[in-house]
Amino acid sequence: MEQRNGRAVRKGNMVAKQYADNKVDCYIYAVEKSLYSYKFNLLHNKQIFINQLKKRNLATRTIDEGAMDENGGVSFSEYVAILSGNDDLLEKAKLDRRLAVLESERQAYHRNKGNAKGKLDEKTSEMEKNNSFIARLTKDWEYLNKVAPVDEETGLRPNPLKLDGVESDNVEILGNRLAAINQKARTENDYMKIGTLFDFRILVRTEKTYDGETQSLQNKFMVEGLDGLKYTYHNGYIAKDPKLAVMNFINALERIPELIRKREISNAELAKNIPVLQEVATASWSKESEIKQVSEELATLNRKIQLTIKPIGEHENETDNVPEMEIVTPSNGLKKIS
Repeated sequence: MEQRNGRAVRKGNMVAKQYADNKVDCYIYAVEKSLYSYKFNLLHNKQIFINQLKKRNLATRTIDEGAMDENGGVSFSEYVAILSGNDDLLEKAKLDRRLAVLESERQAYHRNKGNAKGKLDEKTSEMEKNNSFIARLTKDWEYLNKVAPVDEETGLRPNPLKLDGVESDNVEILGNRLAAINQKARTENDYMKIGTLFDFRILVRTEKTYDGETQSLQNKFMVEGLDGLKYTYHNGYIAKDPKLAVMNFINALERIPELIRKREISNAELAKNIPVLQEVATASWSKESEIKQVSEELATLNRKIQLTIKPIGEHENETDNVPEMEIVTPSNGLKKIS
């Protein structure tokens, strides 16, 4: 039908341009109570399928069937209702359309509500996780300040590092011991205790690294907090200089305030979105009463239509003198001519 109309309204129709103010009337002829109703219903089903693909909306098999669009077109389902001679069918088509639109909106609303609830749970869980880390970080930081306060004159903390198997506290000896561990230790991706700093454990772990297809082993050093958190300095790589190597673990603990600030900043960002998500997740759909009303009207109309249907035996022979009906669809509307 679109192709048929297009042959008349396409550019280059000189007759319409010269004699009809560049306008074309499109006529549809149909016979009441004939196979025309079946043909329009077939077109209606095709239209549903095509529009579903174009609009990427498979939530419903019913599409928006407005009685008249801006191009002067009419939906095929309403052609069927008009051709049947029953105004109730036309009203039913409109109610079906309205109900389909409302149900589609409700599905979209509940889908958005579910997404908001999922994001709310995710952000709330992340905030709880951050708060747990902040508490554990704070515990280690408070302990460090208690057992090793900063010297007011030098601005440095004491660093009584002890390595297993080493009795001396000489920086050179401790640094050389760390270098030897870095060269020989192989922990098979597990943590191995090599010493202590106050009540913190000093650990080393051998990890696999890849440079393209080449695999190598790299030892990383860290200090373990009271609740199992592991702190590193310079990404866990030990310095070659003995003095810097011995300072590695106290420097790792000095990063605790920075780690706390990062978690607090993350919580602040998460908190900005939570009120909006809570509002969406707890809100109720405002058109629930409207969809109930339309459903009731549609049910009432369906009962009315069913009551008007005659049993097959009661139909009279209406094959003779079937009246003709001409439906004229100009570009600006719909007219019915008896």
